[in-house]
Amino acid sequence: MRHSSVRARRLAAVSVSLAVAAGAVACGPEDNDAKASSGGADAKPAKGGTLTVLNSNPQQDFDPARLYTSGGGNVPSLVFRTLTTRNREDGAEGSKVVPDLATDTGRPSENATVWTYTLKKGLTYEDGSAITSADIKYGIERSFAAELSGGAPYLRDWLIGGADYQGPYKDKKGLESIETPDERTIVFRLNKPEGEFPYLATQTQFAPVPKAKDTGTKYEEHPVSSGPYKVVENENDGERLILERNTHWSASTDAERKAYPDKIDVRSGLDSSVINQRLSSSQGADAAAVTTDTNLGPAELAKVSGDKELAARVGTGHFGYTNYIAFNPKVKPFDDPKVRQAISYAIDRSSVINAAGGSSLAEAATTYLPNQKSFGYTPYDHFPAGRSGNAAKAKELLKEAGHAKGLTVTLTHSNAKDFETSPEIATAVQDALKKAGITVKLQGLEDNDYSDKIHNARTEPGFFLAHWGADWPSGGPFLAPIFDGRQIVKDGANFNTGFLDDKSVNAEIDAINKLTDLDEAATRWGALDKKIGEQALTVPLFHPVYKRLYGKDVKNIVISDWTGVLDISQVSVK
Repeated sequence: MRHSSVRARRLAAVSVSLAVAAGAVACGPEDNDAKASSGGADAKPAKGGTLTVLNSNPQQDFDPARLYTSGGGNVPSLVFRTLTTRNREDGAEGSKVVPDLATDTGRPSENATVWTYTLKKGLTYEDGSAITSADIKYGIERSFAAELSGGAPYLRDWLIGGADYQGPYKDKKGLESIETPDERTIVFRLNKPEGEFPYLATQTQFAPVPKAKDTGTKYEEHPVSSGPYKVVENENDGERLILERNTHWSASTDAERKAYPDKIDVRSGLDSSVINQRLSSSQGADAAAVTTDTNLGPAELAKVSGDKELAARVGTGHFGYTNYIAFNPKVKPFDDPKVRQAISYAIDRSSVINAAGGSSLAEAATTYLPNQKSFGYTPYDHFPAGRSGNAAKAKELLKEAGHAKGLTVTLTHSNAKDFETSPEIATAVQDALKKAGITVKLQGLEDNDYSDKIHNARTEPGFFLAHWGADWPSGGPFLAPIFDGRQIVKDGANFNTGFLDDKSVNAEIDAINKLTDLDEAATRWGALDKKIGEQALTVPLFHPVYKRLYGKDVKNIVISDWTGVLDISQVSVK
């Protein structure tokens, strides 16, 4: 899981381009007023027309082996079907995993180390040939090839023999831990119990690839479609993608994708202000346009909110994502829990939320887990700061810690203007802590330098801004990379920033991973979050809210808690 986090956070930042997660991903869309508009769900969707997608980030590496997505991604899931997929429903219902190519979400052995899937009958590629279990096995195996790296790393960790496998180009034998006893059955044998395997099976690495059509690194130019659309053009590594109907796709085998438009034109490399202006104006083809990666900023949102017609064309969503302060307990004075607790009490979340763009774009957080049921959200506030901080309690704790005259610390942050780990948030923290007698010096770094510094065990600062997004809507990919002691990496990308190695925490993570009842697992993740929170290794600040415009002719708006953004597989433009 630790390897996934950089892409998972990138995914969350673009809210599941996707690319991510990443690909995600609190409580569901707080308002879908858009549904009441002429372009919303009340307008009956119909087949036909062209949907335009206006994005900042190109859809690079359009190969199922190389994509890092949550729930199969947005644009990718139009072309690549997988064993399971996300439920294409609004809000909390959309955080569930459902069958896709498979007849169910998987049949586990008693200890969740063996998972068996049966493919639906009548599945075909864009050329009409049959999709087989061997194609899914081959699609997964090619994701192990060094030249096709970039996808989710879980299978390398989870599958027996996965750690040493080099992919089918070097190892013709394939992975023995993936069995295909017949054309419709596939069996996975794992190193350890993984009750959340159905979530993993939504990743594009589980898309079938016919071996005879595999062109290696060139496969991304024309991957063979198993979904409702096929790639007819891919310019400049995903900067322009044109998708047209796959006439061999059958809705009778696919309950999730609606596939209303005849054509989908994905245009990337655009400035975010240009995207929002074009969606706002909705002229010509832009009337039938959406974005999968561009939010409204504070100034834009204020303008849109004052226009009734535009306000009706804003989709609101939530993704499993938390912005927080991280402590390194190996660095003084943060080795003292009382200092960490004092800072927790001193935080003014109102000012932080204002710095993040206001309450329309951020929700206060006192728990590390996002406030969605699927994550196991369990309310707690171990160090209640109220809306504007509890400076008196913070000073009391500092005095107990031997800092009666105050304290001077350095807060490391990114200079990227992302309203998350950026200077605005750092300044809000600085101002709040000053009231408690803590002088905060700010260390702003360019984004790459910031990422390198905070994710290196040798250079990690004592006090810094951080964020985390989940690869799927569960507490597992949220808590384990950050708090499992066995995931501490000394010579590589480390995400256990608090260097927590608590045997009871590690054991509980293992115990929850054995559960195949995802509701029961969620309850346990929530309880674990509450327990870890007592150690004040992080200060949760806020969860982002996504506000995105869409064109005036766009209908059938579905925004799930899995992705937090409009699902283009549901959209109609006629």
